[in-house]
Amino acid sequence: MKHTTPRLLAALALTAATLNVSAPAHAAEHPGQATTYPGHTTSQYVPLTNATTHHAHQSGCTQAKTKTPGVRVLFFGTQEKNNQLREPGTSAGTTTPRTHTDKAIEYAHHWARGYAECDTTNTPTHLALGINNKDDGGINGTTAGRQWATLVDNARKATTPQVTLTAAIDAEPSWSTPAWARDWIKAYTDATKTPLYAANSADGCPSTGNGACSNGWTLKDVHLASGGNQPTVATIPQIYRTDGIQARQWANISNWGHTNTGDPLRFAAAMSQNTACEQRTCNNTDNTPQQAWTQLKQALDTHANTRITHLGPATDMRWP
Repeated sequence: MKHTTPRLLAALALTAATLNVSAPAHAAEHPGQATTYPGHTTSQYVPLTNATTHHAHQSGCTQAKTKTPGVRVLFFGTQEKNNQLREPGTSAGTTTPRTHTDKAIEYAHHWARGYAECDTTNTPTHLALGINNKDDGGINGTTAGRQWATLVDNARKATTPQVTLTAAIDAEPSWSTPAWARDWIKAYTDATKTPLYAANSADGCPSTGNGACSNGWTLKDVHLASGGNQPTVATIPQIYRTDGIQARQWANISNWGHTNTGDPLRFAAAMSQNTACEQRTCNNTDNTPQQAWTQLKQALDTHANTRITHLGPATDMRWP
C-alpha cells in the first residue's frame, strides 16, 4: 500500500482526538458465543461513493442500541488497482465512480465513534472491514491481500475499547479463480495477525462426501479460502437458502478439513440476508438470522468431527 496520504492522516487525527486506542484482540475472541440462539447483529453493504460520515455514525449508534455482542461486517465492494474500491454489486464495466480506500477507514472510524457514544452497556463488538474476491479489478490476489492487511492495520491505530476493528472477505467461487483467492488469504495472513472473518459462499459444493464446487474450485480450495490451517481466520458462512443445503455444504467442507488436514473450520457465526431480501427481491434465499444460525448449528452437530459447543450471534446483511 502507498505511504499514508494527507487525507488519511487527517481522518486518523480527527478520530484519534475523540477515540481511545485499543490493543489488538486475539483471533479466538468472538464476542457473545452461545449454545442456544443468541440473537443477531446487522452487517451492511457500503457503497462509499455517496456514503457520509453522518450515516456511518448513525449506523454505529443504531447497532450499539441493540445491545447484542458479536461480529458486524462492512462490505466495501471490490479492490481495484491504485487503491481504488468499486461499489458492492457491480462489475468491472460499471461507470460508477471509484473511491479511494482511505474513505473506508474514515467510514469505519465514524461508525466506531457512533457505537461508542450510544453504547450504554459496554457491549463489545468486532467490526470487520470487508471486500470480495472479484478478480476483475486489475490487481492480483497477492497484492490485494497485502494491501487490505495494511489498510486494516492502519485503521486499528484509532478505535474504541468497545469496537475491535478486524477484516473480512466475501470469497465466492463464482467470482474468481481459486488461485486468486488462495493468494489473497496467504498474503493477508502473512502480512498481519489481525483476525480475518471469511464470510464466504460454497457455490456448487457437495453437501456430503467429495466432489467439485463451481468454477473449478474444489473442497480443498473452499476450505483454504475459509480459514483452513489458518488460526487467525474464522468463518461466517452465508446460510441464505431456506432449504438448509448451504448449512449442510459448510458442515461437509469442515468435515473434509478435519479428515484431510486435521483442521475443521472455526465458525464464528452464521450470515443471513433477510433484511437485504426485504430491500431487494430474493427467491428462497431469505432465511431469518435465527433460521440461518439454527441450520448451521444443527448441520455442524451432525458430524462428530465438526460438532461445536458455541456459536456466536448471527449477522444479517442489509443495504444502506
